[in-house]
Amino acid sequence: MSWTQWFIFLLILQIIHGLGTWKLYIKAGRKPWEAFVPVYNAVILMKIISRPWWWVILMFLPIVNLIMIPAAWVETARAFGKDTKLDALLCIVTLGFYLYYLNYVAGVNYVEKRKLTPKTSTGEWITSILFAIVAATIVHTYFFQPFVIPSSSLEKSLLVGDFLIVSKIHYGPRLPMTTVGAPMVHDTIPKLGTKSYLFNDHFEERNTSWMNKLQLPYFRFPGFEKIERNDIVVFGQPADTLVDMNKFTPDRNYYKPIDKKTNLVKRCVGIPGDTLEVRNGIVYINGKQNKLPNRAKVQFSYDIEFANITANSMYELSEKVKPILKKYDITDGIGYDNQRETFIIQATQEAAKKAVVHPNIASITFHGEDEGIRDSRVFPHDLKHNWNYNFFGPIWIPKAGATINLDMDNISIYKRAIGEYEGHNVVTRGNQIFIDNKPATSYTFKQDYYWMMGDNRHNSIDARAWGFVPYDHVIGKPVFIWMSIDGINDGLKNWSIRWDRVFTTVSGTGERTSYLIPFIILVLGITFFNKWRKKKKAK
Repeated sequence: MSWTQWFIFLLILQIIHGLGTWKLYIKAGRKPWEAFVPVYNAVILMKIISRPWWWVILMFLPIVNLIMIPAAWVETARAFGKDTKLDALLCIVTLGFYLYYLNYVAGVNYVEKRKLTPKTSTGEWITSILFAIVAATIVHTYFFQPFVIPSSSLEKSLLVGDFLIVSKIHYGPRLPMTTVGAPMVHDTIPKLGTKSYLFNDHFEERNTSWMNKLQLPYFRFPGFEKIERNDIVVFGQPADTLVDMNKFTPDRNYYKPIDKKTNLVKRCVGIPGDTLEVRNGIVYINGKQNKLPNRAKVQFSYDIEFANITANSMYELSEKVKPILKKYDITDGIGYDNQRETFIIQATQEAAKKAVVHPNIASITFHGEDEGIRDSRVFPHDLKHNWNYNFFGPIWIPKAGATINLDMDNISIYKRAIGEYEGHNVVTRGNQIFIDNKPATSYTFKQDYYWMMGDNRHNSIDARAWGFVPYDHVIGKPVFIWMSIDGINDGLKNWSIRWDRVFTTVSGTGERTSYLIPFIILVLGITFFNKWRKKKKAK
């Protein structure tokens, strides 16, 4: 729904609330009209049920309000003497319409200065758990979100098994667009494996289904910095049609809402207005080679030949050479190219130069596609652009307010952005382009777009596969590694903690510095200080 439709919907809800509670307001010593005034009625209700005013804010926050509104129903019933478990259940099961019964039928009286604490220990536990979920959901949605590096696309800059804290306040937190969903989870409920939100993800029904009418329009609160070139960014995968990011063969395509698309982390190598090109795996921006931060470690694919090593299977060979490669910090596994009949590794240029001198390694040679050889997996998936992962572009990245001339040579590059991300109908008929059934030779973009790539240049599914990332898909900026586990992709059979990465910053210059010891000292200091203060007060 649009903001106007949501406004009308909320007005209807206010009328429903007023009709179901105005007599209760009178019994509580208030005026009947106060039950009908939007927002103000919620403030007065908080006074009636003896709850703090900031509950009003929580009742209007998406997802959080799924807990707070039922809590307000139950507290309203309790304020008028209906405080049994059955009363609470009736409030929730009837979606609050139990208050109509209290308002018009039941002879209830207002209970002044009622006891707010739960009567039983079970009630205390439930209350504590609910408000812990509320607090955690607010932090998770608007401030900081945990994220685990799932793939090696940023190896060696960020490693598989790095546990990150992602800041949403840097670029500005998004208001959730999906209004009905489970708190504290993303697109699926753990263990159950079922969808965690209410949305019809069939392509044919996504614009007509009543469930999808509950979506809020996109809105982002102001941040304190913009996305800069070479920032590492967490975002929703624009072309995501998977139920599970680890299952690449679903029974059909699933069209998720923006805020429920699979979360990815990549490096933003191109910002709005840039012209980007990849030459032999090296990124060029506006004709100049992109300068990466000194912590960035770029990897490429290399063909590798071994000497004096025999193995009966790929697994046996991998196990034999893994300790050799690990000496040179080559840890991204080993693959095999059936066409070239060669083994492939991912390594930095420095690591490849060092490893080739090992007596069990015969040769290491750069493995990259030649210029002009088209890779069908590469964006924009058009025969007019013979691009691959090693040679790509040049391509202009759209900027909000900027206008581009459209023709049959570049429409395939910008068609998805104009159609899918900006909501227009784009078709070509003969040699002519139509936007919303009108002939078009140019287009002015509504929002900024970014080019996200992995530092593992030849082993990363990134913007070269699915194109531009719209700003409304951006989630946040990774700022901190609080834990790092080696072996997480092996089912934790032979796992270990990378202590040198624990409590380190994601960005920065120079070698990583762990703040684990200072953090432990700080926690112990605060703990002992609180104990000392309590003893002093007791005396």
